[in-house]
Amino acid sequence: MKILVCISHVPDTTSKINFTDGDTKFDTNGVQFVINPNDEFGLTRAMWFKEKQGALVDVVNVGGTETEPTLRKALAIGADNAIRVNAEATDGFFVAKQLAKVVQDGGYDLVIAGRESIDYNGGMVPGMLAALTNANFVNTCIGLEIEGDTATAIREIDGGKETSTAKLPLVVGGQKGLVEESDLRIPNMRGIMMARKKPLTVVEPVDADQETKAVQFEKPAPKGAVKLVSPDNVQELIDLLHNEAKAI
Repeated sequence: MKILVCISHVPDTTSKINFTDGDTKFDTNGVQFVINPNDEFGLTRAMWFKEKQGALVDVVNVGGTETEPTLRKALAIGADNAIRVNAEATDGFFVAKQLAKVVQDGGYDLVIAGRESIDYNGGMVPGMLAALTNANFVNTCIGLEIEGDTATAIREIDGGKETSTAKLPLVVGGQKGLVEESDLRIPNMRGIMMARKKPLTVVEPVDADQETKAVQFEKPAPKGAVKLVSPDNVQELIDLLHNEAKAI
């Protein structure tokens, strides 16, 4: 079985976010980048298939040279090969088109992507990728087993879980639950050294239209001042909640 894990290169959630050029571009200065958490859950599950079923695991990213350390980390965790599509990830459709070409050229049975990236939270790429490659699709996936050419997937739905089966090829939009946080792997020294010798192939992008464009970014407004009320003055608290906050 050949598995492709899609890796997004995203800012660490502890990084301070700023914008430049009139709030039209993301400022990367001083920002630490990591593997998108939803993708890391998928990569860890792929490692299980590699170890238990002998699967070949490749990772792919659409981005410039700055994303290669993130791909190398995925190799250090245990992926066999890495592919970087040499293009800026401008929008979801563009990324899906690039990934579709990689999938078609590689003949992958299973593609695991995060349900969304934590930077733009578009949540569009896995579904579009499945449509472009004519593959089955399961989103918000929290459980996955493969037997032969049949996958059994558990997905999170409102108020519960849904179990379904699908034939390969399959695209999965994964999230926490596919593995737990305690299952995530930290690259050890041996893995880091081996990652330096593993192939990282750079491919040029295919032509694709940019269907959307970010016009401007805006950070959340700062929180207002806190109004303190004495614990002995319950009536004032009720009055504020009713007349000012409109909470009751």
